[in-house]
Amino acid sequence: MAFMRYRALPQGEPTVEEFRAWLAQFDADRDGRISREELQHALRSLNVWFAWWKARGGVRAADANGDGGVTGDDEVARLFAFAQRHLHAKIAQLGFY
Repeated sequence: MAFMRYRALPQGEPTVEEFRAWLAQFDADRDGRISREELQHALRSLNVWFAWWKARGGVRAADANGDGGVTGDDEVARLFAFAQRHLHAKIAQLGFY
């Protein structure tokens, strides 16, 4: 089994662009779309409890066009807002805020 190292979330108050860059490293198939499974992997890298459930909620909250994933600037911004609302404690602990 190969172990991957991922960049940590940026220090300080991040921008949506920094969040997008951090999230892009989990786009396993490089299709420019973050699927629920890829978001789940990103959340697991942060040691978020119930990552599968929170990933499902994040994709549902962000997926404006109904394609089942997070694509484009608007949807990434919506996912960023979801993370700020629902993962605030975990994000603050990692220096994301």
